[in-house]
Amino acid sequence: MRLILNVLWLALSGFWLFLGYLAAGIVLCILIVTIPWGIASFRIGLYALWPFGREIVAKRSAGVGSFLGNVVWVILAGWWLALGHIVTGLLLCVTVIGIPLGIANFKLVPVSLMPLGKEVREIGRGGPFDQTPGR
Repeated sequence: MRLILNVLWLALSGFWLFLGYLAAGIVLCILIVTIPWGIASFRIGLYALWPFGREIVAKRSAGVGSFLGNVVWVILAGWWLALGHIVTGLLLCVTVIGIPLGIANFKLVPVSLMPLGKEVREIGRGGPFDQTPGR
């Protein structure tokens, strides 16, 4: 099911959202001071390309620096990326098949506004109660 959702996502919105994150990341990496925001844009963009089966979790080590960085992020790129998720989510919710994809877009809005202090991981991996063999 994840594969089907990811393929639909990629075709209907994921690729275009990824291009937005890629453009923001390139612009932010050109300006030397904003390279950490550019790296965060690439990380979240890769998640936006293929989101089902992965999740975004807050880093335990995130603190005031991440909060201040997110304030700068919202000013530089976060607001228009969040707007892209909202518009895409509304358009996808017009059809019955697109509703799960629209909901996924709405779930990405907070991440697009505050990507610093977050990490992407596979669902069911790396948690405190993970019972995966070999860990």
